[in-house]
Amino acid sequence: MSATTTTTTGATTTLHDPPVPVRAKLTAAWASFMFFYIYVDYLHLYKPGAVDDILAGVVFEFDISQTFVVVSLMLVGIPALMILLSAVLPAGANRRLNLVVASLYVPVSAFNVVGESWWYFYGLGAVIEIVVLAYILRSAWAWPRTTS
Repeated sequence: MSATTTTTTGATTTLHDPPVPVRAKLTAAWASFMFFYIYVDYLHLYKPGAVDDILAGVVFEFDISQTFVVVSLMLVGIPALMILLSAVLPAGANRRLNLVVASLYVPVSAFNVVGESWWYFYGLGAVIEIVVLAYILRSAWAWPRTTS
């Protein structure tokens, strides 16, 4: 759908709306995913008792250890790197990597809801993350092809 405007001279113009390249769509989608992924974790700190548990060395049911922190860093670091990789990798590798990583993060996002008492908060976060991941999967799957 085009947006049209009328100028003071009475001429009608249409806004130029070029298609967005797949790379840009994927890069933006991973950035959006990261905002939700990080903010769900950050806003979790406002849940009563969360900070006390962290000070006691526990997150959810996991003891805070170097292993826990390394796994957490990997879980956040991979989608963060996908922002860069979606912008710079060649099309074939880009498409495959996006399909694999987004597929792996759907269950990760769903797992974050398991066992939580704040269903609305975590459920909303997981649903939004999964919708963005579905968009990534659809965009990567439908990557336009050219004939050689």
